[in-house]
This record gives sequence, structure tokens and C-alpha cells, in this order.
Amino acid sequence: MLKLHRMLASSRSSFSLSKAISFNKPTLKHHYSTSSPAKGYNNSGRILAPYSVYKGKAAFSLTPALPTFTKLHSGSLVVDRRGSIMVTFMHAIGERKYNWENRQIFALSATEIGSLITMGPQDSCEFFHDPSMKSSNAGQVRKSLSIKPHANSNGYFMNLTVVNNQLNTKEFFSVPVTAAEFAVMKTACSFALPHIMGWDKMTHQQSTGGGTVGLQPKVVERQDFESEWDK
Repeated sequence: MLKLHRMLASSRSSFSLSKAISFNKPTLKHHYSTSSPAKGYNNSGRILAPYSVYKGKAAFSLTPALPTFTKLHSGSLVVDRRGSIMVTFMHAIGERKYNWENRQIFALSATEIGSLITMGPQDSCEFFHDPSMKSSNAGQVRKSLSIKPHANSNGYFMNLTVVNNQLNTKEFFSVPVTAAEFAVMKTACSFALPHIMGWDKMTHQQSTGGGTVGLQPKVVERQDFESEWDK
């Protein structure tokens, strides 16, 4: 479920970009190497290449989650599960240390990625996810990701709010990004978009003469979670 707002930048207090730029950024190598893999999953040979933004109070990373395909009786392949861009947020727990074990994930759909890509310096957008929408459990667990410009229009705030009424918890993450960091995010998302839609497979099939040549069923490689809701 997507709800999008666009508005001019407000007069909220600005973030010191010089402080953000000078922050000594670590890598995710430690987090990935020390976190436990999903049960029954061997991650040997898996390629990890997230784009990460580390700041003083929190951090986030972006990585594409590719779609999976199902083979029909006709021999054709159809998308079984759509791909997404996984945005993973972590709280800082010390100098250059982040709480990877208690991370929160927000999966951006193709349309939501389109909203991010088309944002201008003074635009804002907000996305709402609720796995139980239109059911009796609606609102029990909900996530809100907002992207709002700095007051001086030279960057954005990436904010994630996760409300879990079942556990009576509420988490909030806020990571300031510079204009340069956001430009990298937009370019990376633009590149990944046809891949998470499965169109790269389809166009490769066409370029090799039709049929299913060059388009084999994708082996399902489990992400850290099956979806943004599995923990």
C-alpha cells in the first residue's frame, strides 16, 4: 500500500553536513561476517555489495533483492515474487558500531523506487507498509519510510518509523544524507530497477532469439529475511 506526499521543504533545523561528511565511515563486512545466516541456508559464494550511509546516530544500506520465477506448464517463466530494493536501518551503539542484530528492513517496490528517483531538491515522499492492511489485524505492525529535504535543500533525511502494537514497541531511525549520497542512491536504484522487475531476463531472452534461451529459473537465494516482515 503506497501513500505519497510531495511538498516544499519546511523550516526544520538543518543538519551540519560538514559533520556528516567528516564522519569516519566503517563497512558492513563485520556485520555480515558475524551475523548468523538464515537456518538451512549456505551463503558460500554469495556476493554482498550494499550501498551504505553511516552517520553518528544511525545508518542504512541499500541492496537489490531480485525476483524469483516459476516455470509454467508451457515452459515459459513468470515472475513468482517481485523484486525490491531492501533498505536496512541500524542504530548506532558506539563509535563506528551499529546494532546489526536489531536492524529494521523496508522493501521499496518498483513504483516506490520511481518516486525516489524523480524527487527534486525540495520534494518529500512518504511510504506506508502494513502487512495486514484491509484485515482485522490492520495497524498491528506498520512501517513508515519518509524522505524529507534539509531546510537548505542540499540533502535529505531518511526516516523510518516501525510501530509494533503487538509488542508495544516503537522504533525510529533518522539518517541525514548529502546531495551527493542521494545522487548515488538515485543512480543505483535506476540501474537496479529493470533487474528487480525481471526485465533484464526478458530482454536477454529476446536478444538470444526467443523461447526460454538464456532465461533459466532463478535459484532462490534467501536474503537475510524472506521479506521485510520476517524476523
